[in-house]
Amino acid sequence: MDITVTGEGSAQAEPDALRLHAGVEVRKPSPAQSFSAARGAAERLARALRQAGIAEHDVRTIELGLGPEYEVYPQVSAYRAVQGVEVVVRDLSRADQIIDTIAGIGEEARLNGLVFEVSDPRAALREARSLAFADAAAKAAQYAELAGRPLGRVVSVTEEVRGGPQPMPMAATMAESGGGSISPGRQSLSVTVRVGYAFAD
Repeated sequence: MDITVTGEGSAQAEPDALRLHAGVEVRKPSPAQSFSAARGAAERLARALRQAGIAEHDVRTIELGLGPEYEVYPQVSAYRAVQGVEVVVRDLSRADQIIDTIAGIGEEARLNGLVFEVSDPRAALREARSLAFADAAAKAAQYAELAGRPLGRVVSVTEEVRGGPQPMPMAATMAESGGGSISPGRQSLSVTVRVGYAFAD
């Protein structure tokens, strides 16, 4: 006979990296014009990011689209082309500068949101695991006492990790930060552990 209990633990960590979701968007009378203009704007964006010190491997294309827009169907009013990128900013003190760089490429620029990250969450997860296991052990000891049985060895452990990066819309982020600087705050990393104990003979 055994007993299984669930323990929970959380630890705080400071984000040290930022993923910006940005890109370009244009509307032109023909598909070729629209796609050509979007490609040119995307090249200007990539060049501006390189000049701002963002490494090429920290810029990744995540969206590419081209399609008609209708004023009254089936009459096409324009063709919309978009190209989106994910930009990793590894120095948070330069976040505002990179955002200004993206906005500075022209009216085609788009900022779609951001995600703060903890690049190395291992220390916070170790703390959360210790708290979760202690919580489970305390529950198991109480149940064993209520059952009038001595608690034996651990026979199983399973874990679930929660928390981590949370996407934030760009407009909301700017409003929360007073319309200027970007604030990473702190992230909560949580661990839920299921621990099985045997009752001692």
